[in-house]
Amino acid sequence: MASRLWKTLSRRRIDNNDESKSELARVLGLFDLTALGVGSTLGLGVYVLAGSIAKETAGPAVCISFLIAAIASGFAGMCYAEFASRVPKAGSAYIYSYVTVGEFIAFIIGWNLILEYVIGTASVARGLSNYLDELVGNVISRTLSSAMPMNVSFLSEYPDFFAFGVVLLLIILLSMGVKESTVLNNIFTVMNLTTILVIIVAGSIKADPLNWQIPMKEIPPTVQHAGSGGFMPFGVTGVMMGAAKCFYGFVGFDTVATTGEEAKNPQRNIPIAIVISLIIILLAYFSISTVLTMMLPYYDQNADAPFPHVFEKIGWPTIKWIVNIGATFALCTSLLGAMFPLPRILYAMGSDGVIFKQLANVHPKTMTPIFGTVVSGLFTGIMTLIFNLQQLIDMMSIGTLLAYTIVAVSVLILRYQEKECSTNTHSITTMNSYELTPLSILKQVVNLQNQKEITEMSNKVAKCCIAILCIVILVIAFLINYVGTEAFGNNVIECVILVVLLNILLLIIIIIARQPTCDIDIAFKVPFVPLLPSCSIFINLYLMLQLDAFTWIRFSVWLLIGFIIYFFYGISHSEQGKRDKTESEMMKQKYADQVRTVTSF
Repeated sequence: MASRLWKTLSRRRIDNNDESKSELARVLGLFDLTALGVGSTLGLGVYVLAGSIAKETAGPAVCISFLIAAIASGFAGMCYAEFASRVPKAGSAYIYSYVTVGEFIAFIIGWNLILEYVIGTASVARGLSNYLDELVGNVISRTLSSAMPMNVSFLSEYPDFFAFGVVLLLIILLSMGVKESTVLNNIFTVMNLTTILVIIVAGSIKADPLNWQIPMKEIPPTVQHAGSGGFMPFGVTGVMMGAAKCFYGFVGFDTVATTGEEAKNPQRNIPIAIVISLIIILLAYFSISTVLTMMLPYYDQNADAPFPHVFEKIGWPTIKWIVNIGATFALCTSLLGAMFPLPRILYAMGSDGVIFKQLANVHPKTMTPIFGTVVSGLFTGIMTLIFNLQQLIDMMSIGTLLAYTIVAVSVLILRYQEKECSTNTHSITTMNSYELTPLSILKQVVNLQNQKEITEMSNKVAKCCIAILCIVILVIAFLINYVGTEAFGNNVIECVILVVLLNILLLIIIIIARQPTCDIDIAFKVPFVPLLPSCSIFINLYLMLQLDAFTWIRFSVWLLIGFIIYFFYGISHSEQGKRDKTESEMMKQKYADQVRTVTSF
């Protein structure tokens, strides 16, 4: 019974890469995909994140925090790019993990991505409402608070009908067709980048490098949180904490990976679009944070609206209003980019039967998953209506980081696994051809014969080492997170444990690197495997451990709801499960016919 359940949970989607079967319209070019990646990522964060992190966490070194976060995001981005080349299908990390790891893990990833995109859309809609409300003198919040107060601690202070209306308009726009919504996204993204360019040029004129060198004695005594002054007032710890927060400013590039069945040339254009969008986002964040902290001392920044504040301070109200207008368009772009992938995830999961199949229905005229768009939009609208911005943001990151981790692990698994190894018996030498002795296993572990062809034993060695690698990385991340970086210098035992674990980790990476790899011709491959995916796994797990207990509790509740849907519906309606059952019955029938033939003789 247990082995049968394990076989069911680990069944993998057989992908034939038949692009002609797609019901979605292939209309997105390289520019569309790049604009989608930039627009969904470069939203309000560029106008708020740099100021808040500079003032509270990293000081002028916020630009270094963004650089570290960009490198971390680049690791995940390259893993996504390789999978987009291998599996040009709608569904992003969900479909990638289904093809490589198995159905149950894929369902967990897909369910988490639904949560990410719902909360991402709801938080941006609420942020847009708050920003516009601030510009009109808080009329919206005062009116709704007095008319319909919500005196519940875990809900919003008032139902935000303006944000709810924005989500409803977004549902209509996305239901009209992917090309129409993409054209609007392109326009908003260009306007957003133009606004950022205006900020950088105007800020450079008023930039003063001395604001990066303010000594402690020159900081006003009224400032209570200023650290030690200088370029790095809160030390290396502040820079790394800032990097953890900046990392979330890069979340959204994976939206590009959900368009596998709507891109004109997905295997080439999606990897290129991911890389280009990450480069543009890094340049924007790095430049914005640099000019911001040079225009005004870090301790004088406004954490909620830094650029309107700084341009007001230097007496440039015209630039201030350009920034306000640009921030509004940036929010609209982020809103569209956050909502865009959600129906595609529902479409992919519904088509596979792991959630309700009605969500995969595609309208014949607009060629969009209208039912999935409407259902996900209404759910997002309800979240927007009853929760405030901070409550929504608290749940934003955990699903994304878990998805990034699974994609990195899947890259490692596929690199050391022959293509279609489960069915191609000629390409892999079976375990029976080996004498399973400690010496033969040791020879394979170190690959003394320097073999280039993948065997079943080399595949097993790689998989076991990848599993151990993930466990060791988790232990190291847990140790660093809960012991603290400063404590290692004062405790010899903890230092010894960490050094031992790091040596074990290095040894495992060397063993994995010694195994023969799959030689497949695809548009993009992750370089420096297994080192780069291992770094991505460590960063993602470390950042997940930074999240508070309440986030994990809410995440657990969401997972519980998903498990109920999967075990009571998805496991029995799975299309791959039906295909496996049909194939098994055909094999049994073929075997029975062979037995009858032999018996007749």
